[in-house]
Amino acid sequence: MNNNNPSTRDVTRWGLIALFSGAVAIAFAPIFVRLSEIGPVATAFYRIALALPALLLWLVMENRSGDPEHRQPQGWSDYWRLGLAGLFFAADLAVWHWSIVLTSVANATLLANAAPVFVTLGGWLIWGRRFSRTFLIGMTTALLGMSVLMSESFTISMEQLGGDGLGLLTAVFYASYILSVGHLRSEFSTATIMTWSGVVSAVVLLPVALLSGEELLVTSAYGWAILLGLALLSHAGGQSLIAYALAHLPAAFSSVGLLLQPVTAALLAWLLLGEPVSVWQAAGGIVILYGIFLARRGSR
Repeated sequence: MNNNNPSTRDVTRWGLIALFSGAVAIAFAPIFVRLSEIGPVATAFYRIALALPALLLWLVMENRSGDPEHRQPQGWSDYWRLGLAGLFFAADLAVWHWSIVLTSVANATLLANAAPVFVTLGGWLIWGRRFSRTFLIGMTTALLGMSVLMSESFTISMEQLGGDGLGLLTAVFYASYILSVGHLRSEFSTATIMTWSGVVSAVVLLPVALLSGEELLVTSAYGWAILLGLALLSHAGGQSLIAYALAHLPAAFSSVGLLLQPVTAALLAWLLLGEPVSVWQAAGGIVILYGIFLARRGSR
């Protein structure tokens, strides 16, 4: 990437703005899940299903206006690749929610945020991508900051090993989603990827929610408002911004940049739910931000 080119710098700047804005938007997701009147997997289903009309409208408007930079999906190969991204995202949500049930929220969150390791490893193994020492130091620093942020709540127990394993598997699925979307963005628009992957995610999550025995019927306006906020702000808004950013930023750096999300979530929990932020958590947040800064400097 030629960072001396003004147009390249502008595109990169907008990619960074989109990435960090998306991280802030998805930071509201745990708040919405906490406030939801139904179970976590059913909430995940509505997160996708209620976002689909907005995404579909966006796609229709885009197709009518024409998008010269991206093509429309053609044939089973294209739909399969778009659907695979949706499958990865559905697996990420479902497995993470199950990990929350089987281990502590802190363990599930910390392990799920190991995704940058798998994104970096996948980029190297699949596409042979190289990473600078500065980027690797930045990624490690951000992950250490994440460990400090969650250290006061993290526990080690034989009874939680299954849930901890699912938390780590969540990181693998989210890393696969990031790599998949990053690859698709060279061909398809954000609206195309979000709509078609969303259809598959919803189709997968519905039977999972039913098999989990969770109630799918929402009976109050408050309950629907929470689900709509999750769908429109965190998914249609936040995930779309992240998908947009993946066309302009390396997937590995993007996954590190998304560690801004747990920092923002801790601040939101303090402001909205009255959950205190300790000195250790504040220190961890600062270390994460410094790690993101280093990772950005070391990205190409």
